[in-house]
Amino acid sequence: MNLRTRIQKSFNGHTPRLQALELLKYIGPGFLVTVGFIDPGNWASNVAAGSLYGYRLLWMVTLSTLMLIVLQHNAAHLGIVTGLCISEAATKFMRPWFARLVLGSAVAACISTALAEIMGAAIGLNLLFKLPLRIGAILVSAAVIWLLLSNGYRRIEKLIIAFVSLIGLSFLYELSLVRIPWAEVATGWVTPAIPLGSIPVIMSVLGAVVMPHNLFLHSEIIQSRQLNQKGADVIEKQLRFEFVDTLNSMVIGWAINSSMIILAAATFFVSRTAVTELGQAQAMLQPMLGRAAAIVFGGALLMAGLSSSVTAGMAGGSIVAGMSGEPYDPSDNHTRLGIMITLLGALLITLVITNPFKGLIFSQIALSIQLPWTIVLQILLTSNPRVMGKYVNTILDRVFLWTTTVVVSGLNVLLLVDTLRNLLR
Repeated sequence: MNLRTRIQKSFNGHTPRLQALELLKYIGPGFLVTVGFIDPGNWASNVAAGSLYGYRLLWMVTLSTLMLIVLQHNAAHLGIVTGLCISEAATKFMRPWFARLVLGSAVAACISTALAEIMGAAIGLNLLFKLPLRIGAILVSAAVIWLLLSNGYRRIEKLIIAFVSLIGLSFLYELSLVRIPWAEVATGWVTPAIPLGSIPVIMSVLGAVVMPHNLFLHSEIIQSRQLNQKGADVIEKQLRFEFVDTLNSMVIGWAINSSMIILAAATFFVSRTAVTELGQAQAMLQPMLGRAAAIVFGGALLMAGLSSSVTAGMAGGSIVAGMSGEPYDPSDNHTRLGIMITLLGALLITLVITNPFKGLIFSQIALSIQLPWTIVLQILLTSNPRVMGKYVNTILDRVFLWTTTVVVSGLNVLLLVDTLRNLLR
């Protein structure tokens, strides 16, 4: 009995073990996306949320993750069906001026993302080894560029899965050291609340979870397997397995993001301590929870920064390559150009920033402002029969996607109003 027959029988219920093994082939893309929303920008946003407002903003992590599942699955859907990433599809099917406008802003978003990642990893190096931030940023950028130009998808996927696992274990350890009011946490997860002055923090949490570069990245990674060339039966199976991978990965990301807010609330909010720097957070954890907790915090931050810098560079490379109608390929000049623009642009900004913590927060706000443009582009592509054929978005898909767009845009308006009000005071 050949492998194809065995796989077919697994779907008929005869060999469930083989179906589980088959699923393992599709695990990886979701974790690359997950590391993008447990990056240092999230750490800054979540520590600020927890230290300033306790458990009251946990609902934003829940809402953002639900929106993320819908959006990431839809982006992967495009890659599986067409064999094109969002950037390639936009270049091929959209009006050139519109494609260039949105894709250009998406490259800027990748730079903003990489800024947070590189800065966060540099802060991690500073916390662990007392390296100056600028030297740490240069070392991190050099390491990430080398990694991207010398490794393929699968090796990077394995590295990222290892990093995500270690980050998750780090926060489990941190949470085991504090007393948590789980009833209050559960309420925070499902009860929307907008405390006075919290709009910028809410927007930074949104921008830190639902990130435009992750949508481009997911569609690129999933289409790199070129499963659309293997027939409709493979596409159908991949769509099912991809959703399981995406759902599991996003739930893990939700848990880690929630853990950051819970830890900050349980340690800083209860003592009425507003945290304005990640280094300050580590320094305060040491007397509260012990030296080991502070070291684990710094190590997890370093891993988050390194791994998410890799995904930001990949996203930038895929967007620039797609603007030339090409797939992501680290040996191709267009991909290399996108990687270098993203990482070196972020490094240059990092070298001139005077307040790293505020830089992390504002980088996430910038992402949330660009996000609606990327979502609209994605919806237009996946709702177009000329692009998706019989796999075009259903009416229900479009309702969910446009609702997400309205929510994100509405929060952006709130941020603008809040910012203008503060400027006029």
